Amino acid sequence: MIKWAIIFFVVSLVAGFFGFTGVAAGFRTIAKVLFFVAIAIFLIILVFGVFLGKLVF
Repeated sequence: MIKWAIIFFVVSLVAGFFGFTGVAAGFRTIAKVLFFVAIAIFLIILVFGVFLGKLVF
């Protein structure tokens, strides 16, 4: 998911460079949402991993 966020961010930069500010803003918003969703999923998996690791070991 981070890969997709980076791709959308790069496309946003290219679109902004060529003057497509509306498209750039849309891609930037998508990249931001994907980034925060990826961070949230990572933190949830990290918490479950720590709790389940303590439960098993």
